[in-house]
Amino acid sequence: MKKILVIEDNFEVRDNLCEILELSDYEVFAAENGKKGVEMAKKHVPDLIVCDVMMPELDGFGVLKILNQNTKLNHIPLIFLTAKAEKTDFRKGMGLGAVDYITKPFDDTELLEAIEMRLKKSEKISKISGDTDESVSSFFSEVKAQEQLEKISLDRELRHYKPKDLVFSEGQNARWLYFVVSGQVKVYHTNEIGKELIVQIFGEGSFFGYKALITNQQYTKSAACLKDTTLRLIPKDDFSTLINGNRDFSIQFIKMLSNRTEEAETAIIEMAYGTVRQKVAHALITFAQKTAKGQDNVSIAVSREDLASLAGTAKETLIRTLSDFKSEKLISIGSKSIVIPDLNQLKALLE
Repeated sequence: MKKILVIEDNFEVRDNLCEILELSDYEVFAAENGKKGVEMAKKHVPDLIVCDVMMPELDGFGVLKILNQNTKLNHIPLIFLTAKAEKTDFRKGMGLGAVDYITKPFDDTELLEAIEMRLKKSEKISKISGDTDESVSSFFSEVKAQEQLEKISLDRELRHYKPKDLVFSEGQNARWLYFVVSGQVKVYHTNEIGKELIVQIFGEGSFFGYKALITNQQYTKSAACLKDTTLRLIPKDDFSTLINGNRDFSIQFIKMLSNRTEEAETAIIEMAYGTVRQKVAHALITFAQKTAKGQDNVSIAVSREDLASLAGTAKETLIRTLSDFKSEKLISIGSKSIVIPDLNQLKALLE
């Protein structure tokens, strides 16, 4: 049974709302002002909130701001209920992340249809993981379907790259959010003497290029393909509209990126404190995980230069370490690939 929180200072309206929702088989909680509403949201974590705008002590806008700052509550869709229908209220509410706006007096059927639609939409979006091209397309179609996003383009370009092709370079203006449909992309920094340092590898199911879009700055690093790669290009305007004006999208996108942050933090720690063996092992594991998710026996095709760049060591040092790993049967080396028979053995070197 879905849980709905009603926050309304008028007793008759609040009582009527609760009765309608209970008759429609929702579990209903009610609060007579914004402060108590926030407390009840923290206690019950409802699936949806219907909230009056004009209330004493804490108005509906204040409620929404507090919810947005709470990671356990900021995913909850909120429908504003108000007697005012001024455009400024609509813009302010939608700008803060409200999913809908219903004016009083309201029609019972209209209210129930709005609630049902928002619950279904929220459930669909929460199930989209974003690790396949199909899920990304579904994700954008789902969030795009909201009324305030009707003008967003349906078509997003697919672009194909060959190994070593440049996707973007340091100093360029950001135009796209990139999604890896297939292949691998390295993001790297080039120092003053021209040496590359790979900071991240993005494989199938990964987003990249988002930092420059969010900060509205030029790229601070470059990106190039490691193998034949297909990217889906999502226009900057589409991404900006969604990230700034759609709370469902913002929250889900942040969740999808959280794993990337953890990977980056691990890489930094390994780079700073790891031994050469640990750095090389971490680089091999990174490439392996981007190549074949969930497999223990993995074959990776990567140049010694790229592997050394990711490990943050000299190519000669990398080759000596790979030779040691081969002697210890941690890897086998072919003419164009490195085979890792058991990823867990390499991971044990990081402990």
